[in-house]
Amino acid sequence: MNRLLSRRFRFLTFASIFLLAYVHGYNLNETYLTPYSTVSERLTFTTWFEYLVSNGLLRFRIPILFGISGYLYAMFDNAPYGQRTRRRFVNLILPYVLWSAFGLLLTFLLQQTPFTLKVLQTASLDQMGDNRPYTEVPWTDMLKRLFLAPVSYQLWFLRVLFIYNLLYPVIRWLVAKVPAIWFAITFFLWAVYFNLYFIESQGLFFFSLGVWLFTSNRNIENPPTWYSQGLAWIFFIGVCVIKTFMAFELEPNTTSTFVLLSVLHKLAVLSGVLAVWFSADPLVAWWMRHPLRKQISGYSFFIFGMHIPLLVYVMYAARLSGWFVFKSRLVNYLIIPLLVMSLCMAAAWAVQRYAPRLYKVLTGGRGL
Repeated sequence: MNRLLSRRFRFLTFASIFLLAYVHGYNLNETYLTPYSTVSERLTFTTWFEYLVSNGLLRFRIPILFGISGYLYAMFDNAPYGQRTRRRFVNLILPYVLWSAFGLLLTFLLQQTPFTLKVLQTASLDQMGDNRPYTEVPWTDMLKRLFLAPVSYQLWFLRVLFIYNLLYPVIRWLVAKVPAIWFAITFFLWAVYFNLYFIESQGLFFFSLGVWLFTSNRNIENPPTWYSQGLAWIFFIGVCVIKTFMAFELEPNTTSTFVLLSVLHKLAVLSGVLAVWFSADPLVAWWMRHPLRKQISGYSFFIFGMHIPLLVYVMYAARLSGWFVFKSRLVNYLIIPLLVMSLCMAAAWAVQRYAPRLYKVLTGGRGL
């Protein structure tokens, strides 16, 4: 892999993780947005803008991260399978459990005062749908929260990526022998949100695409002849804007709404991946000149693990306490994620400096 492509990978990985702040940091009444979510509150510029950014323009990130992961995993597949699996367990599953425990501990501590308990119950982050204090929850349910349904819900990416890594020999064989059939199947599964236990379909198509791009030695630095950067951006932004307006107008919880918003979401993701990937070089060049680039980008995994549930709790605490900058939800949406990300980076710096062994375990050896 040449230097230009390596820099693009590094920049887009960090940017995709940092932008999670604005995917997860909205303060809409809808506490958890899915690709096909509608919005029950009144359409204002603030609610429209937050939905547009959080549930539209920034949804390209996870597919890009899965694609990069597949490409890099295929690039370094010369090590024995058992050795790679053990390494990925340390890189992915151990941090998954530790950051899940951090989320549970933070939630437990915040349950000890009436105001912060109210914040947690309003945020409703519990994936098991039970927002009681943990002292009232059976220990078996706490184990489920730790390993299967963490309150730090962003960790699903690590779990799914580990499963893909386990299945890599099968994925590589299918990509090499029957690529058309395999991509047709995985694209369909991605389109219909198919999940089978932990083999979730939302990243399988893009992970497989990354494997195929490397193993077939495809040129991914330059756009194909049929590609138009201007049209890609117009289409991408246009679809996101249309979807956002429809989310406020369509009848919720109907099949037609689910299908229409899902189709628009998929179109936005595909066009967004292309638009961002082939437009990144000017930003990469700027980023490479940034004096703090190496230090900040090294914190990306720590930021990923720490920012949820912290960000959501801070945002809802601001809403419930009336602490809105200039009494503006929009200003808080723009500022609070930056503050929380700054706190995450400060924590990363402190742990890396004063507890480097802990930092190594929490990040799976990254950023050292």
